[in-house]
Amino acid sequence: MFTGIVRERGEILKVERIPGGLRLKVRSPKNLQAMRWGDSIAVNGVCQTVVAVDSDSFSTEAMEQTLRQTTVAEWKVGDLVNLESPLGPDDLLGGHLVTGHVDGVGLIGAKVRRAGDVFFRIKAPRELIAQVFERGSIAVDGISLTVVTVQEDQFSVALIPHTLKETTLQLKEVGDRVNLETDMIVKAVQRLLGPYLMDRGLTRERLKELGF
Repeated sequence: MFTGIVRERGEILKVERIPGGLRLKVRSPKNLQAMRWGDSIAVNGVCQTVVAVDSDSFSTEAMEQTLRQTTVAEWKVGDLVNLESPLGPDDLLGGHLVTGHVDGVGLIGAKVRRAGDVFFRIKAPRELIAQVFERGSIAVDGISLTVVTVQEDQFSVALIPHTLKETTLQLKEVGDRVNLETDMIVKAVQRLLGPYLMDRGLTRERLKELGF
């Protein structure tokens, strides 16, 4: 489990095709201090298992399902990636609960610099938009962000200078693709109540009928 608070930007050192997927080598001076073989780590929001640890880097292996569901297949040597170690029992939950199981890929449709922040508009698959709401949380390339607006097939987020400085979103431009993970609580509620809301939608009256 992660929080979407990026602690380090790593660098892709090697991308190697292996049977059924890719093997990635990532430079990560900070995370290596407590990293061991078999640990989990979020790389641009994708939960990966560490299969090797070197003096200044670690390696993971991404299988075909991950390559289809995320942007991992697009990564190349020299790319910077957001890194986050898993949440410990005594850690503060600074962002929101993030599993590292990417739901889909979004497309940056606009990047606007404003006074004090940078505004991104991201187009997302329609099935994910149904799980996104204003002032809710979403993980974009592993970064916990608050949703500003939601439209038919897109949503927007605003990043403060600190978040831009510490993550890879400062490097992203219009047309770039990003990993998206919607809020796990919203997904759970949607799955539980979905069959009851197929025809009538979610209203105050319907929630009352369901015991809420």
